[in-house]
Amino acid sequence: MDRLLYIAMNGARNAQYGQQVVANNLANASTVGFKAQIEHFESEPVYGPGHPVRAYASERIPAADLASGPVMTTGRDLDVAINGEGWMEVQAADGSVAYSRRGDLRIDASGLLTNGSGQLVMGEGGPITLPDFESLVIGRDGSISIRAAGQAASTLVTIDRLRLVKPDPALLERGEDGLFRTRDGSQPEADASVTLTGGALEGSNVNSVEAMVNMMEYARFYETQVKLMNLANENDAASSRLMRLSG
Repeated sequence: MDRLLYIAMNGARNAQYGQQVVANNLANASTVGFKAQIEHFESEPVYGPGHPVRAYASERIPAADLASGPVMTTGRDLDVAINGEGWMEVQAADGSVAYSRRGDLRIDASGLLTNGSGQLVMGEGGPITLPDFESLVIGRDGSISIRAAGQAASTLVTIDRLRLVKPDPALLERGEDGLFRTRDGSQPEADASVTLTGGALEGSNVNSVEAMVNMMEYARFYETQVKLMNLANENDAASSRLMRLSG
C-alpha cells in the first residue's frame, strides 16, 4: 500500500506544479513579448537504504516556447517588435545583463529608456539616456534618432542604438524574474542581422485555449491522485482489520 500511496502523492504534487506553470502562462497571456513556459519533468531514482527500486518525477526549471508571438500595430513611436529571432539587451534589477523581447519602451523621469517592466534598455555604451526632444524615430537597425526641441523638422540626430543580439536558443534559460540569460553567463556580441519593426508590438505567444485545457487536465489528474491516496488508506485499514481477525 505504501508504494501506491507514494506514487499517488508524487503525482498530486507534480500536478500542482504543472497547474502553477499553466496559471503563470494564463496570467501573462496579454504580456508584451512573453514566452510561454513548458512544464518539464524527469524521472529519477529514489536513493536511500537498500537498492533504488523506486522512482519519482522531479520538476525542472520550465523550458520556454521561443516561438514568435503575434505582431500588433500600435503606431506609437516608442513601440518596437523584433523580427524573427533576436533579443533586446536589458539590465536586470540586480544589475546583470539579461535579454527580453518586450518592446513597449518608456522614458522615465530621469530620461532613461526602459521597457514596460521597468528594466533599463541597453545601448552601445550602456543604459540609454535621451535628452528632451520633439520627435523620435527608432530605425529598423535599432538606431534611435531624435529631433531636438526648436530644431528644424528635417534635423534628426542619432543618439544611440539598441543593443540587439542573437544568442543560440539552446543556451538561453529563463530566470525567476522572467528575463532570459545564457546558461554559461556569456554575453553575445551585437548582431546586425536582428531587425525591428517600429510602431508595433509582439504579443505573448501563450495559447489561452490550450492553456485552459491543460489547466482542466491537471485538475482532473490531481483529483485522480487524491482518490488513489484515499484508496490506499482504505486498503491499509482493511488489511489491518483482516490481520486482527486472523490473530
